Amino acid sequence: MESIKKRLVACPKCSNLSEFSPINPFRPFCSERCKLIDLGIWASEGYTIPEEIKPDDITNDFTGGFDDNAFNQGN
Repeated sequence: MESIKKRLVACPKCSNLSEFSPINPFRPFCSERCKLIDLGIWASEGYTIPEEIKPDDITNDFTGGFDDNAFNQGN
């Protein structure tokens, strides 16, 4: 009879070892808590790659498709 070796991976959040198999419903995380903490960081855009703002990214066009006459109605 062969012994099946369990694959253990470090939890991305707390670094505790957890089994990476269908038995662990939270894989690659060790627990629901670590999974939800990571999801919260992701949802609040905590995982972003910072990028410098280039002068070409900034526009001085504040019209944004508004109709100038819309502001003069009722006056």
